[in-house]
Amino acid sequence: MRATEILMQEHRVIERVLDALEKAANRAGRGAAIRPGFFADAADFIRGFADGCHHQKEEGVLFKAMESAGMPTQAGPIAVMLAEHEQGRAFTRSMLAAAERWEGGDEAARADVATAAKAYVALLREHIMKEDNVLFPMAAQVIPGGQHSQVTAEIERVEEEETGAGTHEKYLALARKLENEITA
Repeated sequence: MRATEILMQEHRVIERVLDALEKAANRAGRGAAIRPGFFADAADFIRGFADGCHHQKEEGVLFKAMESAGMPTQAGPIAVMLAEHEQGRAFTRSMLAAAERWEGGDEAARADVATAAKAYVALLREHIMKEDNVLFPMAAQVIPGGQHSQVTAEIERVEEEETGAGTHEKYLALARKLENEITA
């Protein structure tokens, strides 16, 4: 199903940032040199791409199509995914708040940044695995065959109209920047 292929491609971009974020969190946790702004930039990517572009397509299009096909959203796999999206948002808020405190001179906030970042990375890796291997194959089965092209078209519409022109490219560039910074 094309819609889930689009979402899985976005997962690969998110995983690249997760790898960079984990390395940065490990550096921060052991007191090595890393700028606090790295974590603010990572939060920008998470909010703009992982949440703003990607989760918007899942929650607003794919999950609704699955619900229309009879899958409950208050229990079961969709409910779990929605709860994990919220948990990820909470970890991101914590990481950003701690990064801002650290940037402002609170050296103790370094540990809070590392803790929140590592929690986010662990959550999202597991979350992506569940979506790729359980939820997306389930979507291919429960959404009637004739509706797959409609779901894909709606995901493409959300990308073009709701996230804004150039948004996807902006966050792909930010992902590359984060990767390059952590490997430099």
